Amino acid sequence: MNLKQYLDDTIGAALASLGAAESPAVVKQARKPEFGHYQANGVMGAAKKLKMNPRQLAEKLVQQLALKGVEKLEIAGPGFINIHLEPDLIATELLERRGDEKIGIQSKTQKTIVVDYSAPNLAKEMHIGHLRSTAIGDAAVRILEFFGHKVIRANHVGDWGAQFGSLLAYLDQRKAEGAELSTELKDLEVFYQAANSLFKSDEAFAKIAREYVVKLQSGDEACLELWRIFIEESATHCQAVYDKLNITLLRKDIQAESQYNDDLPVIVSELEAKGLIKQSDGAKCVFLEEFIGKDKKALPAIIQKSDGGYPYMATDIAAVRHRTGKLKADAAYYFIDARQKLHIAQLFAVAKAAGYLEHQSFRHMPFGVILKSDGTPFKTRDGAAVKLIDVIDEAVERAYQLVSEKNPQLSETERRNVARVVGVGAIKYAELSKNRTTDYIFDWDTMLSFEGNTAPYLQYAYTRIRSVFRRSNITPDSLENKLSLTEPAEIALGLKLLQLEEALDGVVEDFQANILCNYLFELAGLFMSFYEQCPILQSEAEVKNSRLLLAEMTATTLQRGLDLLGIETVEQM
Repeated sequence: MNLKQYLDDTIGAALASLGAAESPAVVKQARKPEFGHYQANGVMGAAKKLKMNPRQLAEKLVQQLALKGVEKLEIAGPGFINIHLEPDLIATELLERRGDEKIGIQSKTQKTIVVDYSAPNLAKEMHIGHLRSTAIGDAAVRILEFFGHKVIRANHVGDWGAQFGSLLAYLDQRKAEGAELSTELKDLEVFYQAANSLFKSDEAFAKIAREYVVKLQSGDEACLELWRIFIEESATHCQAVYDKLNITLLRKDIQAESQYNDDLPVIVSELEAKGLIKQSDGAKCVFLEEFIGKDKKALPAIIQKSDGGYPYMATDIAAVRHRTGKLKADAAYYFIDARQKLHIAQLFAVAKAAGYLEHQSFRHMPFGVILKSDGTPFKTRDGAAVKLIDVIDEAVERAYQLVSEKNPQLSETERRNVARVVGVGAIKYAELSKNRTTDYIFDWDTMLSFEGNTAPYLQYAYTRIRSVFRRSNITPDSLENKLSLTEPAEIALGLKLLQLEEALDGVVEDFQANILCNYLFELAGLFMSFYEQCPILQSEAEVKNSRLLLAEMTATTLQRGLDLLGIETVEQM
C-alpha cells in the first residue's frame, strides 16, 4: 500500500463529502517526526473554498475520518492534522514487501513512452557535456520501466549534414594514401580536427568536401560506403562510453537523423498542404504567432533551406511524426540542454499545427551546464571539450587510490572492481543529485567523498549492512518473517523504507532524479542512527531477528534505488 496515496484518497474523499471537492495534495510527510509521520495540510485550501475556519474544518474531519493503522490524529496550528501511524501497520506493510522484486511498488497504467537522450554527434567523440543528458535520461528510462511502462530508447544521433563532407573526403584521401582506417579513426577528435583544418586551409580540398556532401545526400554508393565505415566506428566509440558508464543504451537504440531522409520531402508537402509553409528569402518556413522576435515579427521555423537542404527542424519534425505515427507513443521526453529551449518549443508547436502531435504528451526536459570551480565551462586548457571517456577513466583511477588507502587488504582484482563501481557511481550521482535545470560545479573531492550526499557514502552504507550479516554468519534467507518496531529509530527507519514509491512518484512528476538521491541519502542516515542506537547482534534472538530484517530491507532498498539511478553496489569496500 502506498501510505501517502491511501491517506490522500481517504482524506480527500472526506473533504469532498464536506463540499470541498478536488482539494489537491492534502497529505505531505511531516517535516519533524515528533509532530507526526504525515501532515494533512490541504485543510487550509479546503476551508477557504468552504469559507470556514480551518481549525473548525479540521475538527470535523478528525471526527469523521476512519483511518486504519493510525495511532492518533492531532490538530496543530491553524488547522493542520498530524497523522501518527501505528508501528504495527508499518511492520505489516514492510513484511508484505519482503522478497518482492519490486519492493511492493505497483505498476502504473502502461504507456508507450519515447525517451530521447544522449544524442551525440557521430562526427566527434562524446564529451563531458553529454554526461547530463545521458545520465538523467537513463535514470528516467530505468524508473519508467520499473513502473511497468513500455519505454523506447531514442538515441537521436547526428550522423548527417554538411560536416560529413570534409570528414568523408579526408577519410577517402587517407584511404588512397594507404592509411589503416581503424588507426585513423581511433581518435575521432583528432581526425575531426585534421579534416576541419584541411577544409579551412585548402580550397581544393574544401571544393572536394562540398562535392562529397552532394554525393552523400544524392545516395552515391561509394560515398555511402565511406560514410557507413565512419558511422560504425563512431557508434563503437559511443558504445564503449555507455558500457563503461553503465548506461542501458545499445546500438539498436540509435535513431539517427539519416533515417528520416526519405520523410523530409513528405514533411514539406504535408505542411504545404495544410497551408503552413511560407517562403522567406528562398527558404520554406513556418511562422507561428506565439514566437515573436525582438523586432516584434514572427520567428521562422525553417523547414527547407534556400539551397534545398534540410535543417534540424525538419529532421526533428519527422522524428515527432515517426514517434506518434509509427511508434504509437503516448508520451515522449526530450532530455536536451536548456539552450535548445526555443528550438524545442517551436518543434512541438509546428508538430501540433501539422497534426502530428495531438493528445500525446511531448515534453522538453532541459538541463544546465557543467562548470569548473571558477564558474567557467568545463573544458581543457586549449578550449576543447573534455572527452567523457577520459573523465570516466580518471574517476576510476582516483577511486582506485582511495580504495587502496581505505582497504589495502582487498586483492588487486577486488580493488579494481570496487574502483570501477565507486568511480563511475561518483560522477553519475554528482550529476543526478543536482536539480536538473541548474548549472553545477564538477568537483572531484566532493563527488568521491565517503561523507555527505555522495554515491560512495551510499555504497558504503550498503556494504556496512552486508558486513553485519557476514559477522553474524546469518543469511537473510534464514530470518523469520517477524518484525517488531518499538524504538523510535526503528519506527523512523521502517517508515522511510515504505516511502520509496513516494520518492519515485516525485521523480517522474518532472524527472528530477535528485528527489530519489535525497531519499536514499536520508534512508542511509536513518540506518546509521538505527545502527548506533539499536544494537543488532548483541540483542536477544527475537529482537536480533527483527533488526536484521530491518537491516536487510534497508540494503535491498538502497541497492534497488541506486540501480534505478544506474549505479552499482559492491559487497565490500
